[in-house]
Amino acid sequence: MGLFDNVVGTLKSGVTREIKKQVQGAVDGAVKEVIKKADSKKEKFVFQSLPSSVTELNALPEATLDSAFKTAALTIAVLCNYEKDPEETIAMLDVLKGPEPTSNLEKSQIKDRLTGKYYKTFSFFEGATVDNSYTPNTPYTITVYQTAHSFTEENWATMYVKSSGADSPRPIKLRKKPSSGQWFLIGVPPCLADIRIPKSEDKWA
Repeated sequence: MGLFDNVVGTLKSGVTREIKKQVQGAVDGAVKEVIKKADSKKEKFVFQSLPSSVTELNALPEATLDSAFKTAALTIAVLCNYEKDPEETIAMLDVLKGPEPTSNLEKSQIKDRLTGKYYKTFSFFEGATVDNSYTPNTPYTITVYQTAHSFTEENWATMYVKSSGADSPRPIKLRKKPSSGQWFLIGVPPCLADIRIPKSEDKWA
């Protein structure tokens, strides 16, 4: 009976994984189609250099955080500094997170998702490709997308950015603080999920 239970459990686990995979694929496909439609909106941001400190972050015009587009763009720009200085990067993220600074769990998750894969964040900028190890053009240019479903709940938003190493746009979740009119980052950005590894690191390329 124990062996039978183990076999059934294994089969159920496999089916569950496949269902989750199919559901995620359907969601990603739906997001791609929505972004293609005319009712989607996008904003492009150009950075002469990427911020490496809270002082540099606050000096950027986007640091007003008065739109979800600006906060989403700055999230990617800030995370690009993680390889050089994790502590200062977290300090900048705390600015973007506003009332709820980065928790220890979130710090651990960011470390796990970026260590050895720092190219992820650069893949969202124009010019970065799997063939050039995700080296973006300068000045650094990124486009943030809004879909028809980005603002379905008051004071909440889900914006999207495109990675050249992924087939579907990646989300960034934000929340507005009505008293200040600012949009703040919520949680660890789902956009830090894995992408295709650079060609230079692919032993099968």
